[in-house]
Amino acid sequence: MVGCHRHESTGIFSDLLHLPAVGRQNRRTREAARDALARVGLSVAADRPASMLPYGALKRLEIARALASEPRVLLLDEPAAGCNPVETEELGGVIRSVVKDGVTVVLVEHDMRLVMNISDRIHVLANGRSLAEGTAAEVRSNPAVLEAYLGVHSAHEAARAVG
Repeated sequence: MVGCHRHESTGIFSDLLHLPAVGRQNRRTREAARDALARVGLSVAADRPASMLPYGALKRLEIARALASEPRVLLLDEPAAGCNPVETEELGGVIRSVVKDGVTVVLVEHDMRLVMNISDRIHVLANGRSLAEGTAAEVRSNPAVLEAYLGVHSAHEAARAVG
């Protein structure tokens, strides 16, 4: 519900006076929060404390909280950090769904499988410098990216394996 507060119109005095508008606002906020939880696959956990959720569900909960504010652009900084492969796949599905709903997602991530599977455009940085930009296929075959992330010898081996 915290993510929904940006859209609330009642204030502290309405709360203190227990005005009817507060109850209506709280019901709308609760409904919006449940909708956000549904978007990330956490409807069944709506009434459970966050402390009782597994790690991957907590990551999706963080995304739900951000989505509740109805952003046009969602910035995600390493959402898969610490996640196991199943949790990472679930996150990928959530991110794809968010994009399908019209929200632009800017993703900073080190899990290359996730990045390659969900990104329309990829921008690769190494040591603070831009190395490449393009589709997953373009970035995957870029010699500068291969050299920076695999080393010169491995990059040559990877090029021979692809070619």
